[in-house]
Amino acid sequence: MTYIKFEVSEEVAKKTYEVLQLAKTSGNIRKGVNEVTKSIERGLATFVVIAADVTPEEVVMHIPTLCEQKKVSYTYVPKKDELGKSIGLNVPCTVIAVENAGKAENEIKGIISMVTGKA
Repeated sequence: MTYIKFEVSEEVAKKTYEVLQLAKTSGNIRKGVNEVTKSIERGLATFVVIAADVTPEEVVMHIPTLCEQKKVSYTYVPKKDELGKSIGLNVPCTVIAVENAGKAENEIKGIISMVTGKA
């Protein structure tokens, strides 16, 4: 997959799913490529999660570059099925943007530092 710029550990992926559940219940999220793209472009997204098993990959290929341009932190998770389940969907989800982290704010900072290697 050409859009995947770095690997994440199983531990980071698991924590990401948990954090998204918390962000959904206590904050505000956007799901799906169109919603997330708009959220990033409008400067509302604070954290983006992209599934690593999206086909065709062209669907989400622009998201990491857009995040970097807008200075939005992002990470990957292995499965779109799990990503959908983490926010209570019965269908797969390719990408999610957290606009308001709510109670998940500190956990998101933790994931970002685990992914980037910066505190």
